[in-house]
Amino acid sequence: MAVSESDYLAELPVVLSVSRLPQRLDETPGAVTVIDRQMIRMSGARDVADLLRLVPGFRVSNSFESNAPQGSYHTNLTDYANHIQVLVDGRSVYSPLLLGGTGPGLQTVALDDIERIEVLRGSNSATYGGRAFLGTINIVTLDTVATQGVFASAAAGDNAIEDGMARLGWGDDRARFRLSVDRRADRGLSGTSGPDSVKRLNFRAGIFPNATDQLDIRVGQAVVDAGVGFAFDAGNADRVRTLDTSFAQIDWHRSLGVDEDLALQYSHTRESVADSFLVPPPIAILMDYGGKAESDNLLLQHSVRAGQSLRLVWGGELRSERIVSKPVFDTDATFTTNFKRAFANAEWRFHRDWLLNLGGMLVSSPLGGDHLSPRAMLNWKFASKQTLRYGVTNAFRPPSVYEKFSNVRFYQAGTLVAVEQVARGGVFSERVYVRELGYLGEFPALKMGLDLRVFEEEVRDSIREGSYTLTVPGVGVFQAKDYANRYDYNIHGFEYQLNWTPWAQGRLVFGQAYVDTGWNDNGNQSTRPISTMNLMLMQGLPAGVDLSLVYSQIERLGFPAGSLNGGELESPQVRRLDLRVAKRLRLGAYQGGLSFVVQNLGPAYPDFIAGFHFRRQAYLMLRLEN
Repeated sequence: MAVSESDYLAELPVVLSVSRLPQRLDETPGAVTVIDRQMIRMSGARDVADLLRLVPGFRVSNSFESNAPQGSYHTNLTDYANHIQVLVDGRSVYSPLLLGGTGPGLQTVALDDIERIEVLRGSNSATYGGRAFLGTINIVTLDTVATQGVFASAAAGDNAIEDGMARLGWGDDRARFRLSVDRRADRGLSGTSGPDSVKRLNFRAGIFPNATDQLDIRVGQAVVDAGVGFAFDAGNADRVRTLDTSFAQIDWHRSLGVDEDLALQYSHTRESVADSFLVPPPIAILMDYGGKAESDNLLLQHSVRAGQSLRLVWGGELRSERIVSKPVFDTDATFTTNFKRAFANAEWRFHRDWLLNLGGMLVSSPLGGDHLSPRAMLNWKFASKQTLRYGVTNAFRPPSVYEKFSNVRFYQAGTLVAVEQVARGGVFSERVYVRELGYLGEFPALKMGLDLRVFEEEVRDSIREGSYTLTVPGVGVFQAKDYANRYDYNIHGFEYQLNWTPWAQGRLVFGQAYVDTGWNDNGNQSTRPISTMNLMLMQGLPAGVDLSLVYSQIERLGFPAGSLNGGELESPQVRRLDLRVAKRLRLGAYQGGLSFVVQNLGPAYPDFIAGFHFRRQAYLMLRLEN
């Protein structure tokens, strides 16, 4: 059941990140947006988070203030966007230290090392556990066979943009290797303390000892340095925060026959946060939010075809996360969380035109207890290249260690003087029940494809931050923050994506989402409808010139971080238009291109908080490879 490169380039591409089985888009148990290599290159984006503007239902922030640029699906852009799972080549990259946040994980690899990005729009806890509560992003890097030789790129422009990358690939049929180093840097959003930079090193080796085995080794490090805080705010002073993440991953794959595979994966990840500043005298308190975390993950997976109509994948996973942060937990002790997971997914074609996907994951952890997350999806091919699907999913997201055990206190000469966050430990898992109806149609005569999803996602026991009065004997009374299961809300609406090739060398990708979130806060109802739109036009022109336009729009919604003073403000409608013009080049043995990109041709728009703005910026990029 191996997948070749041609599968991803077919009219209906094959994806891996939905059920762990390679499936065409009309056979998956859910709606999938594929951001392919052409879209990545021609978008003019500088990181993965910015690319998520092309996915219906996503909201995106380019701010480094919370942790790193990030995206969220069907929820507000909180500081951590921790309701989606992010994978890089199948390895989970959420941050145990940052409430399960996904921002730093999106910065794991450079765009020029990415083959495609698969985004499942909808809960996928049946396959990947609680972190896939509302969606899954799987970043698939280029195979080593596609990166042999030398590659280099450099970009410079407005806002002190200075990006650069060098890559070397070598090897033969028995073993192939790739080493990449890159840097992304600029001054950050207007109004921030900037500058911001991301420095990365990634190594990959593909080893083929015989005809049935393949060994992939990946090692890497990403360091995010961001200017955060404000010069005028003594309690949140301007400073440089450093997020340092390194990893090692080993994947072994054995083909047991044409219809049977065995896979084993082990990964180890380390992350550290350095974030501290001194409140000036007479207070003279060291504010520190730093810490360290490690995780180990062992996965065993078996895939088999049982006859012509049934395919199965099943396996187990052991994960251990360890966090140490005296500033955040008021102790030097290590918080250790061990997860045990068992999963199974079955694809049963009980009729030529009917396909049933059944699956689920059983998770056991001390944070959330024991939970089963099942999914059932029925796909009906009612006409040639026309498919309807209907399914239901039940999923859980356990609280993070911070949500359950945070204890942020500040001392002056050993004496407690302030309390920020003291968790009372009563928080438990969030739940979501999803019903969805989908349609996937291909129209070869029109060179057009349409993907439609209609959904209702009932979230119960949503975890949110609040405050309470904390009395510390002999010290005083404080207003402390805490997490609790405070809200129930329903997310319903529809979204669609149109992929159209209207003429020679032209391609149009258009998407819209209409989402209505109804909140219930102790009987008080509120409705928060939003709509998003995205459009990407790509056109090849004579003389090796490429032109592309990317437009995105989102209606009014609350700022994820409120105002500079902590209040709740409504953000205005955001409209952004990007332009990219590129010329293909050949210089001796090297080929590449020179591109000119203007991001945000319109007026500046607010991002993350009212005082931050994404202004117009242009840059020039040169790429060369042999």
